[in-house]
Amino acid sequence: MKYFKLLLFIALGLIGVSFLIIPILSILLGTPFVDIKTAVLSREVVNSIILTLFSGLISTIIGIVIGIPIAYLIAFKDFRGKGLLESIIDVPVMIPHTAAGIALLSVFGSRGLLGNMFSVFGIKFVGTIGGIIIGMMFVSITYLINASKEGFKSIDRKYIKASMTLGANEFGTFFHIILPLSFKDIISGSIMSWARAISEFGAIVILAYHPMIAPVLIYERFSTYGLKYSRPVVFLIIVISLIIFIILRIISNKMKNFRDK
Repeated sequence: MKYFKLLLFIALGLIGVSFLIIPILSILLGTPFVDIKTAVLSREVVNSIILTLFSGLISTIIGIVIGIPIAYLIAFKDFRGKGLLESIIDVPVMIPHTAAGIALLSVFGSRGLLGNMFSVFGIKFVGTIGGIIIGMMFVSITYLINASKEGFKSIDRKYIKASMTLGANEFGTFFHIILPLSFKDIISGSIMSWARAISEFGAIVILAYHPMIAPVLIYERFSTYGLKYSRPVVFLIIVISLIIFIILRIISNKMKNFRDK
C-alpha cells in the first residue's frame, strides 16, 4: 500500500510536469531554425521583445516602490478597512484582464479623470509606453504586495522589539531588520510580478495596442498570418524568459546565502 501511494504521487507528478513541459518543448523543438533566424533579424520582433522586457522592468520597479509600503502597513498595522484593502489588492488577479483594460482606459483615456488631467502636461497613456507600463503594473503588483506581506508576517517579532529597545526608530528598524529578513520573499514577489507583467495581453491590447509588446505582436501575427509566423516569436520569448529566470534565481539564492552568513 505504501508503494502504491508513492507510485500514485509519482504518476500524478509526471502528469503535471508533462502538462507544463510538453507545450514548451513543442515550440522549442518544433520551430524551424530558418524561421527563428528570420525572427531574430526582424527589427519589429527585436524591438517588441526589448520593449516588453523594459516595460516589465519599469513596472516592477514602480511596483516595489509603492507596493512594499502597502505590504508593510497590512502586515504590521491594524486599521479600519484593512480587510477591504486586501480584497481590493487581489481584484486584478480575479477579474478578466480585458475588463482591467477597460477599467484603466476609463481612467487613463483622453476623457478619463487622470488621462484628462495629465493631457494638460502633454502626457498621454493610450497607445504609449506609459500605458503599457500602467497596464502591466495593474495586473502584476498584487503578486509583489502579497509576497512581501507574507515575508513581513513571517518575521519573529522579537527582532523588531529588540531593535526598538536598542533605540532604533520604526524607519531604521524597517531598513535594518525587516527588509533584510524578508528579502527573499520580496525578491520572489518581484520576479513573479515581472513575469506576470511581461506576459500581459488583455489589458495592454485595449489600453496600448501600439507600440506592440511581444504578446500583442504574437497575437497579431497569429490572427493575420497563422501559427507559422507566430511560433518564432514565441520561441524567442520562451528562451529569453528561461535564461532570465535562471539568472534571477541564481542571483537570489546567492544573495540569500550571503545575507545568511
